[in-house]
Amino acid sequence: MPLHTLFFDAAGTLIRPAVSVGLTYAQHALRHGIPAEPEAIMQAFRTVWKQTSPPLHPEGQPAEDDDRGWWRRLVGDVFGLVLGAPLQEGTLDDLFDGLYSHYARAEAWSVFDDVLPALEDLAQDHRLLVLSNFDRRLHSILGGHDLLRFFDEVIISSEVGAAKPHPRMFEAALAAAGCQPGQALHIGDDVRCDIAGAQSHGIQAFQVKRPENDLGVLVQKVRLGAYSGLRSPDL
Repeated sequence: MPLHTLFFDAAGTLIRPAVSVGLTYAQHALRHGIPAEPEAIMQAFRTVWKQTSPPLHPEGQPAEDDDRGWWRRLVGDVFGLVLGAPLQEGTLDDLFDGLYSHYARAEAWSVFDDVLPALEDLAQDHRLLVLSNFDRRLHSILGGHDLLRFFDEVIISSEVGAAKPHPRMFEAALAAAGCQPGQALHIGDDVRCDIAGAQSHGIQAFQVKRPENDLGVLVQKVRLGAYSGLRSPDL
């Protein structure tokens, strides 16, 4: 089947934090009188992220809070691990509110250098959609970087009620695109969520693994029609 639609992951594929998560968390914590080393926070964040199951809600019943509560628990667990004891609820509320608002701002994120040229090329003759494990903050982030103009739709896990690699995400993307799995290609950086998740649903996948496998490589393969090779060589 001819390639009809490309689904793009967001964080790690199109955008990344402008400043390291560890440093940002440390700066916000210090404002509340909580000293913590950025590297210790970063290590704790990686640990908690791996151990925490992504949000999953009954079909048709996504979280009313846009998964904000899930993020609050994650932040609390990160600082609990760093400090060896949980934060007081009031302190956690204030700290989390600042972090949540920070990451809603476009300035908190940077766009990878290869993104804009690739989107400008691919948008000429393909439908492009975002398929991301994120919440509604993603709209203002992408809009702030003038990226929304390339995408027909932004599909986020907080509205679907499930996160990649859950089949519900890919089903939502295919329904929005109006295409068959064989007509779609998913682009992302995460082996389990993006690559395995897409392929298990019959969708071809391309792993972004910069610098050797960036979106410039993707454009070349799409233009050559080399769809069967659209994945990282080490997969």
